Amino acid sequence: MGNSNKMIGYEDKMISKDEPWRIFHIMSEFVNGFETMAEIGPAVSVFGSARIDSSNSYYKLGVKTGRLLVKAGFAVITGGGPGIMEAVNKGAIKEGGKSIGLSIVLPNEQKSNRFLNLNLTFRYFFCRKVMFLRYAKGFIFLPGGYGTMDELFESLTLIQNNREKNFPVVLVGRRYWQGLNDWLKKDVLGEKCITGKDMSIINVVDTPEEAVDFIIKGKKK
Repeated sequence: MGNSNKMIGYEDKMISKDEPWRIFHIMSEFVNGFETMAEIGPAVSVFGSARIDSSNSYYKLGVKTGRLLVKAGFAVITGGGPGIMEAVNKGAIKEGGKSIGLSIVLPNEQKSNRFLNLNLTFRYFFCRKVMFLRYAKGFIFLPGGYGTMDELFESLTLIQNNREKNFPVVLVGRRYWQGLNDWLKKDVLGEKCITGKDMSIINVVDTPEEAVDFIIKGKKK
């Protein structure tokens, strides 16, 4: 028992001793990201599930969203993975636009999709999140899981607290998102956990055309 406690203490000391060196890797991710992304011009970050395949109607919405964003003069930023991310990047590439992937190193390796003309890989989620926000004129969310929800609520929180510019946040696919939107209105707003102004940040639409229209109007403000 005594030896076991000693070992735990030793491991803790080793972790605390090595911890400060992480700052250099974090710094390098920020520097590389800032340097690379600064040249992309107006862009929109688009999120959605990695698990949706090309036969799904939401995949097709993703391709169309990528195409329309490029036609409107935007570069497209995704998480660089498969599924809806691939669909959006595919649409952007087919329209001849800038198609950017911000990939993340995960325990279960997720390969970058092949429709990218710029790909950055991050070890730290928070470095990657900064790049999604800093270089975007708007956010579009197609159906997705926990990762998509994480980005959604983080963007809403930052806008709510004036830590990020009030750009458009658009949810595409009313059938998928309406339940969440109704819950926010009825329960979260109803209990005064958010305000009507907070609720107005979210725009739920059915089509890529409507989503891109919101982004264009937001850019003109």
